[in-house]
Amino acid sequence: MDRDGVAALIAQIADYPLPGVVFKDVTPISGDPEAALWVNQEIAQHFANSGVTRIVGVEARGFILGASLASHMHLGFVPIRKSGKLPRETYRAEYELEYGSDSIEIHRDALNSDDRVIIVDDVLATGGTACAAIDLIQECGAQVVGIAILLDLAFLGGSAKVAKLDSGIDVFAVL
Repeated sequence: MDRDGVAALIAQIADYPLPGVVFKDVTPISGDPEAALWVNQEIAQHFANSGVTRIVGVEARGFILGASLASHMHLGFVPIRKSGKLPRETYRAEYELEYGSDSIEIHRDALNSDDRVIIVDDVLATGGTACAAIDLIQECGAQVVGIAILLDLAFLGGSAKVAKLDSGIDVFAVL
């Protein structure tokens, strides 16, 4: 498998979830074991010397990619979930969407000051979710080493927003 083979698996859905939007469905990548392995190897190689201790996945597709990567790298996995889904005490961060607002949470005891993490998600678009995840991780006392995504929709400004928040975070787009 190579970059072109993985990219060819992405389905493009017109007018979803809103008219004028072309949704990029990356879930077929996880359904192809060769593609999933290639993605994991690319991310693991990119962050090989960064001292990462945990992988943090953002609900929902970040769970699929992040849990697989954590297993591949022999690291623990920490979920960031939509608000109200975690059973213990949490930190919460709100963020703006193109069509409203939302919030995400992390368990307060999920990370500590010894942790260096990679945030994993499918797509970086406006950067709202990514910046909220960074805030949560830093509130736990951990350091965000990087963000690993399949696609960076740079024209929507997400990677620039992350760089403005913390220029030391390595944003790595696999495709």
